[in-house]
Amino acid sequence: MASAEAEKELTLIDHLIELRDRILKCVIAIVLLFLGLFYWANDIYAYVALPLIQALPEGSSMIAIDPTSPFFAPFKLTFYVSFLLAAPYVLYQLWSFIAPGLYKNEKAVAIPLFISSVVLFYTGIAFARYVLFGIVFGFFISVAPDGVQVAPDISSFLSFALTIFFAFGIAFEIPIAVFLSIWADLAEPDTLSEKRPYVVVGCFVIAMLLTPPDPFTQSMLALPMWALFELGILAGRFIRKKQNQEDPA
Repeated sequence: MASAEAEKELTLIDHLIELRDRILKCVIAIVLLFLGLFYWANDIYAYVALPLIQALPEGSSMIAIDPTSPFFAPFKLTFYVSFLLAAPYVLYQLWSFIAPGLYKNEKAVAIPLFISSVVLFYTGIAFARYVLFGIVFGFFISVAPDGVQVAPDISSFLSFALTIFFAFGIAFEIPIAVFLSIWADLAEPDTLSEKRPYVVVGCFVIAMLLTPPDPFTQSMLALPMWALFELGILAGRFIRKKQNQEDPA
């Protein structure tokens, strides 16, 4: 009995050591990317802020209220960019840690889900950067009252941009969540379809919580969330049909 307990404890310690090593590898990857990108921190910030800069009236520009903002705003953004670029490697380390404990059929589903989750998260960020920003900033600047000079603060813009990027990145993971719930027999495609009206209301509520308090930006998040929910149901119907074919009983 003592020998079995010692072996079990040793196995647990081995897993903890492996987890520590993989976390350390992830941190090193993020730090190396950050050090490699820091030289272009100002260029990265200018690239992210380009839709806002292009929407500003002629002769206007962004400002820095805090004296430290010109340094810390690009610094902070570069760190987040490093983390996003390292995300595939981080997920690979996570997969390598949990893969030995999965069954063969679970691995067959998990690998596409890992890849899809990364692609969807990046797609959400790209949608916010290339579609949403230009429309939103152009709209808000166009409705500024007469006599008001629009000159956004660089730190305020960064907080807004990171919030939007995170919100859209998470929102674009909805098909993964719907697919997993159907694959794990937690819900049926027809049941989810019947709850569509509640889902639409829930999308707008989530958009209200994750985005700035304006109906336009909230709609730009809620409508893609609804579309992605429908995409998840379609994927769930496909996997359910495949499961029924493999196991008719």
